[in-house]
Amino acid sequence: MLKKTAPLLSSAALALALGTVSASADIMVGVLVPDSGPAGLFGPSTRNSAALAAEQINASGGINGEQIELVFADVGVPPAEAAQAALRLWKGEGVKAFVGMHDSAVREALIGRFNGQVPYVYTAVYEGKSCADGLYVTGETPSQQLEPVIPFLAEKEGVSKWYLIGHDYNWPRDTNALAKGYIADAGGEVVGEEYVPFTVSEFDSSLQRIKESGADAVLVTLVGGGSVGFNVSFAGFGLDDQAIRLGTLIEENTLAGIGADNANRLYSSSGYFASIETDMAASFAADYSKTFGSDAPALNGLGQSAYEGLMLLAALANKAGSLDVAAMDAAAEGTTWSTPRGENTLTGRHMAQTIYLADGSGGAFNVVASFDNVASSEACSN
Repeated sequence: MLKKTAPLLSSAALALALGTVSASADIMVGVLVPDSGPAGLFGPSTRNSAALAAEQINASGGINGEQIELVFADVGVPPAEAAQAALRLWKGEGVKAFVGMHDSAVREALIGRFNGQVPYVYTAVYEGKSCADGLYVTGETPSQQLEPVIPFLAEKEGVSKWYLIGHDYNWPRDTNALAKGYIADAGGEVVGEEYVPFTVSEFDSSLQRIKESGADAVLVTLVGGGSVGFNVSFAGFGLDDQAIRLGTLIEENTLAGIGADNANRLYSSSGYFASIETDMAASFAADYSKTFGSDAPALNGLGQSAYEGLMLLAALANKAGSLDVAAMDAAAEGTTWSTPRGENTLTGRHMAQTIYLADGSGGAFNVVASFDNVASSEACSN
């Protein structure tokens, strides 16, 4: 429900935000968003980005000539509840396809629930190697975010001693398993590795270990508030003079929480930043601001990924001529489309995309390098 104190939107923007993008839509698409829970921070920008994609898809002829309407569900809840919410949309409301920006546990629950019977585009950064009938992935995987970036930073910053710290679950552990190989290939070594529960909010002992390890680079795979707390304390310890930091889930909202004073020599690797200087990214940012206003939730890679996912869904379904899973699976390999992230290609059900490395020093991301058409080593075999 919109609060009465919320900024006023135009009637078009209000319709977009609520998902009613077509008064006589032929196809309903479910968009699964974390409106609650730890990732709730990304819900508003995800909704807006999805709604903008739907408007543009409809303006370009829709999916196989049919207009689409978005129906949203909150999946910032336990996986079983999220799966039930998706089931209600699918079986109860007649949703024909899904786009989801949420965590891996929810994804696996949805794969089991959908059982290859409905198209499902997953858009969040994740650990890779999730393969199922009807599943298509746009989110960055570890090989994309780290394989080109680690050797670049090793040369640019002259670093070789890496400390790995993340939350204790599969995404950080799987990311670091690959990172160790990239570090070794770049002539470096891992001088420490640790995983902390989500409940940890004090990092003094970890920071002391980093200091004593002699690390000159730290790979951060902490999530949300944990990442904010760690990075603030890292700077408070003066460790930003000792080591650079590289994050694979540090976007604009997280950087704002960390603050300019605590972001010295803090890097992030992502397929999208709001500061990307390309015609497509600039056009997207202008459309977003025009539609939702200057006070709209900040653009970021996670929120923007919902736009990416809907654009892939449309491109793939139009190529296949149908939303039938078998037809889409047959047409998937090599599907191409252009979005704010650049020229993208579906390879092994995953998105080969440009990867950007940005420096967050000063509290705003400045892109310092880009790596074109990076395919995922964690993609699916066809």
